[in-house]
Amino acid sequence: MKNREPWLRGTLTDLSAIHRAVLHALQLAEEDLTGWCAELSFEEMNASPGGIPPVAFHLKHISRSIDRLLTYAEGQALSESQMAALHDEQDSKASPEGLFIELRKSMENASARIRGLADCSLETSRTVGRSSLPTTLGGLLVHVADHTQRHVGQAITTAKIIRATRRA
Repeated sequence: MKNREPWLRGTLTDLSAIHRAVLHALQLAEEDLTGWCAELSFEEMNASPGGIPPVAFHLKHISRSIDRLLTYAEGQALSESQMAALHDEQDSKASPEGLFIELRKSMENASARIRGLADCSLETSRTVGRSSLPTTLGGLLVHVADHTQRHVGQAITTAKIIRATRRA
């Protein structure tokens, strides 16, 4: 069953289509990141070939941005610890093990939080950031999936570049 993408496995059928799709996107993100990036060394994880952001940045950013976006989805403002974590994302001295532990915990937490929002209307008004930019609960949930997948692609591309330089 693992050879199929999560959305084709017939899982999470207790959830509405949007909530299910977001969780499937997060499952796919974790599987893809693990498959392409988990075996990178400390140096490779933190490398910045050609000046592009390292895989370590993308893993931190994925984990932490999911938390921030879900905080907005829950109608809350970011905490001081979330803001501090945001500013720490650029620090590229992270161990692969620590990054994947953070990613795994983030995905587990996200799953519970998204399930907790299952009975809320997707049209519920929400705001984002200090400027209180308008959106909806549905918009935030879809953005969790979109934003995560964008950074997964960047992390995998960076990992492929790093792997190619191993052979050079």
